[in-house]
Amino acid sequence: MKHSKQSLANFLFEVGILSKTPRSGFHFLGSGKQSVAEHTNRTVFIGYMLAMVDKDIDVTKVMKMCLFHDISEARTSDPNYVHQKYLKMDEQKAIADLVQTIPFGDDIAAILQEYKERKSKESILAKDADNLEWLLSVKEQLDRGNTRAEKWLHITQKRLRTPRAKKLAKSILKTDSDEWWFSDKEDEWWVSRKKKTEKE
Repeated sequence: MKHSKQSLANFLFEVGILSKTPRSGFHFLGSGKQSVAEHTNRTVFIGYMLAMVDKDIDVTKVMKMCLFHDISEARTSDPNYVHQKYLKMDEQKAIADLVQTIPFGDDIAAILQEYKERKSKESILAKDADNLEWLLSVKEQLDRGNTRAEKWLHITQKRLRTPRAKKLAKSILKTDSDEWWFSDKEDEWWVSRKKKTEKE
């Protein structure tokens, strides 16, 4: 198929819509918000981290799966769990219509097909990364006082398939989401904001 001069620009505008597309999982959680693009961003980091500890995993493939796993939602939006019971969402058509417009569409289509089949190590790990990102998001809401979030933590843990993802999930649940920046609560910095190199 011949692609128009605007095909690449159109593709970039389309993926930009993901930053304006809300993640629906927060509807019933009752707090928090996130765009599909924000979810995708952290999922890529998680996928990279999980893949790097195994020499038999194609890290690039995992990252590509994480990057593109929700790209169809630029066209379909992100129906929540209740909506999905009743709606017929043609994700495959959304992907097919997208990939035919860009010169590297076959590559994206192949990556997404492998991800959907969930047979390769990379696809299973990428899906675990997707679920771990939701686990992190839910844990952040629990730490902010939303007690409903605890129910979702247990459900999400059950979705994980790889040992390394399950191990990481346990660590996430034991870690306060503020610890990365506020683990040194007794440091004088939080009171005086004086750096240790400064003189009184």
